[in-house]
Amino acid sequence: MTGRARARSRGRARGQDTVAPGAQPPASAAAAEPPRHVMPPTEGELVGRGRQKTAPSPATMEAVGQISAGFQQVKIGERGGRRRDFHDTEVHTRQMMEHVKDSKCGTSGSIIELQANFVRLLSRPEWVLYQYHVDFNPPMESRRLRVALIHQQEETLGPARSFDGAILFLPHRLPEAETVLVAETRHGERVQIKITLTNELLPSSPVCLQFYNIIFRRILRILNMQQIGRHHYNPDDPLDISQHRLTIWPGFQTNILQYESSIMLCMDVSHKVLRNETVLDFMMGLRRQCGDHNFAEACTKELVGLIVLTKYNNKTYRIDDIAWNQTPNNTFTRGDKEISFKQYYKTQYNLDIADQNQVLLISHVKKRGPAGAPPPGPALLVPEFCFLTGLTDKMRNDYNIMKDLATHTRLTPDQRENRLGRFVGKIQKSPQAQNELTPWGLSFEDRLLRLKGRVLPPERIIQGTRTFEYSPWAADWSKEMRGVPLISCIPLENWVMMFTRRNADIAQSLMQTLNKVSGPMGMRMARATMVEYEDRQDSLLRALQQNVNPGTQMVVVVLPTNRKDKYDCVKKQLCVECPTPSQCVVARTLSRPQALMTIATKIALQMNCKMGGELWSVDIPLKQLMVVGIDCYHDTSAGKRSIGALVASLNQSMSRWFSKCVLQSRGQEIIDSLKEALHAALKAWYKHNNCLPSRIIVYRDGVGDGMLQTVVNYELAQIMQSIKALGQDYSPKLTVVVVKKRICSRFFTRIDGKLTNPPPGTVIDTEVTRPEWYDFFIVSQAVRMGSVSPTHYNVVYDSSGLKPDHMQRLTYKLCHLYYNWQGIVRVPAPCQYAHKLAFLVGQSIHKEPNYNLDDFLYYL
Repeated sequence: MTGRARARSRGRARGQDTVAPGAQPPASAAAAEPPRHVMPPTEGELVGRGRQKTAPSPATMEAVGQISAGFQQVKIGERGGRRRDFHDTEVHTRQMMEHVKDSKCGTSGSIIELQANFVRLLSRPEWVLYQYHVDFNPPMESRRLRVALIHQQEETLGPARSFDGAILFLPHRLPEAETVLVAETRHGERVQIKITLTNELLPSSPVCLQFYNIIFRRILRILNMQQIGRHHYNPDDPLDISQHRLTIWPGFQTNILQYESSIMLCMDVSHKVLRNETVLDFMMGLRRQCGDHNFAEACTKELVGLIVLTKYNNKTYRIDDIAWNQTPNNTFTRGDKEISFKQYYKTQYNLDIADQNQVLLISHVKKRGPAGAPPPGPALLVPEFCFLTGLTDKMRNDYNIMKDLATHTRLTPDQRENRLGRFVGKIQKSPQAQNELTPWGLSFEDRLLRLKGRVLPPERIIQGTRTFEYSPWAADWSKEMRGVPLISCIPLENWVMMFTRRNADIAQSLMQTLNKVSGPMGMRMARATMVEYEDRQDSLLRALQQNVNPGTQMVVVVLPTNRKDKYDCVKKQLCVECPTPSQCVVARTLSRPQALMTIATKIALQMNCKMGGELWSVDIPLKQLMVVGIDCYHDTSAGKRSIGALVASLNQSMSRWFSKCVLQSRGQEIIDSLKEALHAALKAWYKHNNCLPSRIIVYRDGVGDGMLQTVVNYELAQIMQSIKALGQDYSPKLTVVVVKKRICSRFFTRIDGKLTNPPPGTVIDTEVTRPEWYDFFIVSQAVRMGSVSPTHYNVVYDSSGLKPDHMQRLTYKLCHLYYNWQGIVRVPAPCQYAHKLAFLVGQSIHKEPNYNLDDFLYYL
């Protein structure tokens, strides 16, 4: 799913039942309440400059007292309830597993010297952070005013301090545990400030870690980095791709956390793609394309949910609605006078609005107003000044655009290290940045972390009666497996090939080539029933309904183009209505005669495993082991409905798989429905093996940042409950591993004096892992361009007592068993299968597939 589709689905889901102020309300609402004129966002605008002028009511006074007292017990990240613990620092799972309390390191493989994108945070000996609670009498409602009053006390508090309106942090201890000071507002009102010591925090405490990140964000602002989402970008060093009307802002994603032996800054290069196209340009193009009649509907569908950048203040906004009844000539109240949007942009930013008739965009800003006051209204934005961000589907499918983007964004290890080194050097050389760190007794090491990893020995591939090795650096065995019979092949006696008249010759060539390549694989293939259909969706559906029956083993459809509607039509019919394995192939893919043998070989392999055939395996020493992969997907066509997929092994060699997909309503926990799927998978294992597995390992993919606690507290219990449902005396050894691909950790190694990617099979389980977790990284795949991305594995539960070395080796073995690629993939095969299944259902089918397909890899 593209970023635009994701954003659009968010917009529909969040904004269905409300009418944003400034947008055209329904007739009844319009009669009751005139549209509010809302002020656009102002850089540096003050919201609530002091206490309310009238005396606060007793209720307000009580509320302020409760808030103030409550702050003493609240951690930084919990204030306001808005900052999520994205790094799951509160989750401690390692202490629950006896066998890894002392060591979680493996032993297999050869040692390799590595570099990582981490920098140590250094502090002076016996460093302590002092936490104080601050009370104001009379109470001050404005946070800005509270900060200003504390700023006046520099002589007592010192230059280094961090104050968020309630809690004050200092690098030194004040002489008294309770200090009372007096300050004065600019109106001459005297305010008593009571500063009370509440805590002395050690460097590794969660509050200190949040504090380090706050200090580092200040440094990023000093370096003129602009925050967009959770990452920071440099607007002063843009990369222009003028031929595609695109601009790239280079930047970084950063976090400071406690790792095994030290507190470190992890940083990686990030890029923000901006389009040199304003929302007004886009709207005008849309009007020309769809006409006036459908313009409003098309505009809302395309724009709501998108993120735009306003270059006059380098801020991003999400488009939540369109104010069809507002133009730049409309006015709003600013201070005590009315001003038009046109005048406002001229006086505030010296910008002239060219199109006076353009409608305005609505963005519900998250900024909070003064305490006790309602949140500020939405911002109204001028399309002419809003630039679109991200890529459209059309751009993503354009080879030239993606190739030109890759030259700037896919950095080699050498380029990445150079970029990171320059960034660290910039921090070291900036006097302002050092002035932020030095008073707190903090500094960063001036080089990237060096550490040791291990390279696991390469696996031997078992295919039929033969076993063979592959090139460890290539992590690919497509050449080695040519001409070698597969483990098992399903004879193909009754199958259908469909094509349009224009592609009749291509279909015949594919048919002949499939017959050539299937023999050496050990696959017996009869001639297909050839069916011609007209190049229309209804004709294709009719052909499927008339020519596919319960006895059909396989349907191959040659599609004239890669249009999604025809592909969806095939998959809906053959996965739900008439359950039959199917293979779609675009005619252009078959148009090059020199590549036809290679393509036909891959198609034949896919056809065989979709029907239940087995291709290859590796040696799995653990007996009676069932491996489960879980992933999820959010269906944009159904109001962000969740789709959970579960794939489980059915045999010792991990070459047969059971697959189940479940759909559920928005907000429901994914494991609620997958509990039944796991129960069904255990029954399928029993059917194939006449016994239940004695060991179950669950790889849980698709866990977002900050969601680990849910897995540990909720999903784990549900998995155990599903197992117990098979009988109280059934108690297999259970392991649950959270798999994470979207991480910013990167590893490099130096070979022959050149910095390069580490070889496939590199394991990292020291230095950069978390002390409270049983976790490790594996670099399993090889990449031809850019820097390789490792995968993070976090074992959150393990009753098996399996040694860390065996856990790591088994995980690496499973990365060899994904049948859609003759090589090693980034995650264990069941995770990749679950991803493919959830993606197919969410993108194309939107319904639960027919249960008759559960034992087949029909979604490859």
